[in-house]
Amino acid sequence: MSQNKQLRSKYTSSGQLVLSIESVEIPTPKPDEVVVKIGAAPINPSDLGLLFGMADMSSAKASGPAADPVVTAEVPEKFRKAMAARVDQSLPVGNEGAGVVVAAGDSEKAQALMGKTVAILGGAMYAQYRAIKAVQCLVLPEGTTAAQGASCFVNPLTALGMVETMKLENHKALVHTAAASNLGQMLQKICLKDHVPLVNIVRKEEHVKLLKDLGAEHVVNSSLPSFMDDLTEALKITGATIGFDATGGGKLASNILTCMEAAASANASEFSRYGSTVHKQVYIYGGLDRTTTELSRNFGMAWSIGGWLLPPFLARIGHDAAQALRERVAREITTTFASHYTKEVSLEGALSLDAISVYGKQATGEKYLVKPNG
Repeated sequence: MSQNKQLRSKYTSSGQLVLSIESVEIPTPKPDEVVVKIGAAPINPSDLGLLFGMADMSSAKASGPAADPVVTAEVPEKFRKAMAARVDQSLPVGNEGAGVVVAAGDSEKAQALMGKTVAILGGAMYAQYRAIKAVQCLVLPEGTTAAQGASCFVNPLTALGMVETMKLENHKALVHTAAASNLGQMLQKICLKDHVPLVNIVRKEEHVKLLKDLGAEHVVNSSLPSFMDDLTEALKITGATIGFDATGGGKLASNILTCMEAAASANASEFSRYGSTVHKQVYIYGGLDRTTTELSRNFGMAWSIGGWLLPPFLARIGHDAAQALRERVAREITTTFASHYTKEVSLEGALSLDAISVYGKQATGEKYLVKPNG
């Protein structure tokens, strides 16, 4: 091991975002740590917040040779205060990844992982080598590649967390937006396997077909004039009263609550000016739409809207329950939790303007996989 290249993101005091690849020391493992040679790491929407910050990536410019690229982009004045906490800090990027353990500390747990292919979560994954505590490694089934195991945490555990949250909060079916994504496809497979009614919301007819081909029963297209009626009908059939919204902005969360109220009130025996007594919940867990979240208060009084993040959910259910979910992901990593990528790129390739223009859109079917070691 002679070098350790690492992708970094820096916001400067002059209001620029600078993306570069730096050479850093190869980590030496502590007694309870291992060093993983990263074979693959996905670019998830959750990675882009740190990678790009609030920069206007349409202003991005590339410089330097192909082997040592630098990308700069302007951060609009109105967003600079939001990035003040990271001024002039060069930050490593990449939430999760997978690879082979090539060095280990002296502890029994660390030594037991030597040569194993593991999935890891903890930041700084767009690098050739990453040191991490042995207990944080998820050993992948024999024969699993780093590319197959790279997305073991963020999407799979989020999808499982949605179903578990539904159960914990006493709902019997759920709604999901941006449902044709990798995460959405995983959620559909989980719900089929666990017999959980699911209503999928998509924006394109090809996404309706994609999910139907997976076995989805309820898929509604938000771009159709009949969307509200179609959604209400699906909610009547499933009884879904909890939704998870990846878009965040606009009226979609409000529309889901409106249709939940219409479904709940459809069989009401008498009118109530306060609406139905059925509690309706929508969690926003993503920000695909950065506009203001708009609510039209036409869904009664029994409702809630809030944010949902994976780490607080895992803390809520405790270590043992969270570990059981991780182990399920490992067992089903090539089936239920299989991820699909549009393109594989090197660290340098991830900083090409062409690549940034694609994965930066966070569009369904445009997921990139970084392979730091080629």
